[in-house]
Amino acid sequence: MRPGLGQHTQLKQELKINPRLYQAMDLLYMPLLDLQNHLKQELLNNPFLDMIEPDEEDEEDGTEQVEEENPETEAEKEEKGEIDWEEILLDGFDAGGRREEHEEREYYEPVTVDTRDLADHLRDQVSLLDLNGRQMYLADEFIGNINEDGYLACGLEKIVEGVNESVTKVLEELDQDIDDLRLYALSEAEDMLTIVQSLDPPGVGARDLRECLMLQLREAGLEHSVPFRLVRDCFDELIAHRWSEISKRFGISPTDVQKAADEIAKLDPKPGLVYSDASDNYIIPDLIVDKIDGRYHVFLNDANLPRLKLSRAYQEIARDKKKFDGENKEFISNKLNSANWMIQAIEQRRQTMLKVMNYIVDRQRDFFEKGVQHLKPLTLREVAEVISMHESTVSRVTNEKFVQTPRGVLPLKFFFSSGLSTTAGEDVSARGIKAQIQKLVADEDPKHPLTDQAIVNILKRTGVQIARRTVAKYRDQLGVLSARMRKRV
Repeated sequence: MRPGLGQHTQLKQELKINPRLYQAMDLLYMPLLDLQNHLKQELLNNPFLDMIEPDEEDEEDGTEQVEEENPETEAEKEEKGEIDWEEILLDGFDAGGRREEHEEREYYEPVTVDTRDLADHLRDQVSLLDLNGRQMYLADEFIGNINEDGYLACGLEKIVEGVNESVTKVLEELDQDIDDLRLYALSEAEDMLTIVQSLDPPGVGARDLRECLMLQLREAGLEHSVPFRLVRDCFDELIAHRWSEISKRFGISPTDVQKAADEIAKLDPKPGLVYSDASDNYIIPDLIVDKIDGRYHVFLNDANLPRLKLSRAYQEIARDKKKFDGENKEFISNKLNSANWMIQAIEQRRQTMLKVMNYIVDRQRDFFEKGVQHLKPLTLREVAEVISMHESTVSRVTNEKFVQTPRGVLPLKFFFSSGLSTTAGEDVSARGIKAQIQKLVADEDPKHPLTDQAIVNILKRTGVQIARRTVAKYRDQLGVLSARMRKRV
């Protein structure tokens, strides 16, 4: 073979997605607040887009009629300081009215408000204690190793090792003699642990759940009580609900054991979360379902969403194409086309969401009337086929969207679940089956709780064919214990 350069022709087919198609898919995916911020950004970037608030539409129409009846001359507009749109277009949108009167506004960077967490709460208490500098340094090391649940995240040996390494490193940097330094001992860490565990909230600084519960019982003055003895001496049996074994071991009745276990269950297994700095998440529904005159109606909750229209001033300038050529003409064409496309894409998003939600309401009418037990199985493919759209489009529309209904604010994904067949030939949703299982457990006799097989038999009598392992899986997903663990004496 001889190396060389050559030319040849080749035909091939490629599938390329238009960038606007990507943007359209993003618009479908965006929740209400994200879409609102996106549109505000588009209004800043594209001069051909203008915003009309819903309550201002009538006012604007009236204003337009007045302006047509009383046209103003260019001189009058200049005297009033109105913007010269043509100048802005030609100068790359740098003008903001009359140049000699333009003033730059100072920008203030938004600052995040600091919030106090568990560590701050503990440091405040430590600062009030009579501790020397050596103890304060060790206490700060302890606080730094307490997680948000309130538990000590590492052992005492690791804490001692870490604090000694830090002290040694500081002395080396200061070029001081380390030989005379008294390193921290494990006994000091044990004493400090006792001090930290005496702080508020009760149970903080515990190394495991058992120690956390014991600290809370001790703080409540129940150190010599039956609940404290149960946690201290037979914690594993307590977790397994082995009431008979515990009653024989302590010489008390199973009823007293269970009463003590009920007292223990009232304690806080994660005391640190009381001072968690987690912020509240607020949900704004994208859709509203309301029952009016016996019929369910679907509305878009977009009253605060910017209404887009083409800017009339820029349209008038764009019509006179003789004034613009080269880069100006290309710029105007791209921005005008982008503005038109954005308006159409937003309207398409609105229509798609209404189509999807209207079908969901029709399909799940029994749920709105009777409750979650009557929720029917529904898949994305089923909705896509009915509204003549792709399954991925329906998935984007329903993802991270919420709807306000007479039965509460629910995610759109709530209405989609697999189903089981009944003996009558009807389909029932898996979520509806879970609701039935939860109701059966709530209504059962505590002394004789329903086993998984008993739940299977009850559901079969209602026409639902379900396996025992499926009942066990649904029960675990609901956080319901097994029959033996639920049994009361």
